[in-house]
Amino acid sequence: MSDPPPPHALLRPAVAIPFVAVALIWGSTWFVIKGQIGPEVSAHWSVAWRFALATPAMFVLAAIMRLPLAMPRRSHGLAALMGLFQFCGNYSFVYLAELHLTSGIVALLIGLMLVPNAILGKLLLGEPITQRFILASAVAIAGIALLLVNEAQVAPIDGNVALGTLLALVAMLAASIANVIQAGPAGKVVPLVSLLAWAMLYGTGLDFALAWAIDGPPVLPTGTAYWLGTAWLAVVGSVVTFPLYYDLVRKLGAGRAAYNGVLVVVIAMVISTLLEGYKWTPLAIGGAILSMAGLMVALRARQVPEKTAASPSR
Repeated sequence: MSDPPPPHALLRPAVAIPFVAVALIWGSTWFVIKGQIGPEVSAHWSVAWRFALATPAMFVLAAIMRLPLAMPRRSHGLAALMGLFQFCGNYSFVYLAELHLTSGIVALLIGLMLVPNAILGKLLLGEPITQRFILASAVAIAGIALLLVNEAQVAPIDGNVALGTLLALVAMLAASIANVIQAGPAGKVVPLVSLLAWAMLYGTGLDFALAWAIDGPPVLPTGTAYWLGTAWLAVVGSVVTFPLYYDLVRKLGAGRAAYNGVLVVVIAMVISTLLEGYKWTPLAIGGAILSMAGLMVALRARQVPEKTAASPSR
């Protein structure tokens, strides 16, 4: 008699606990970002302060794990590009987008990253795009369009919805580029945490340069709540979650690990409802159902056998 099949990977405590933890943390970061932007400090300087705290913490984590920090030149080039697209471009545009949109909507727009991921994967890596994926993505986009219409009509926020949408889409594209380029040979020859530490360092330098060029000399906020939020985003939202997520990718494969992003969106929308007063009209409910259904079907359509799945980054 053959042995019974093992329990579903997502039900194992070693997988379920970090899976839920990462989703809860990343789901909360979208709302915390709201407290980092305002009249006292610009979005650009808030991004700079976040990674000024996260970068040394990531190097400390690498030291605790006894990982080598020395990397070949091409890996440093990759780290610099990741710093540009992930830790500067992506986060800068996310923070700017939240000046105009509620946090849950921004999270949902970023959740569409699987679409440019698929397109870039086909162009650069030769990965196929199925008709099911195209149809599901169209459904998700239609749902998000309804949510944005609702946002423009009843969302309790002063801002430009069209501009916020554009900023969030640029942030999504920047993160997607970082996803694709890190999967190349230069990223596979060095430990992940070491690569992330250097990428954060380069990104932090770019963040400071951008903030100084656009908003002038550094501004140090005085509020305790601001720095507590920054510490949460830097240490918990960046340093803790990245290694946990990549470990999930190794255990689950790229396809099932990507479901974490769907749970993140759900948590972000719940928090936005409870703390930002998001208005759930029939239009918003219909849009949410369409977008989440489309994202889940698209993710299932993207699954490939474990031996050929590439490990994405967030």
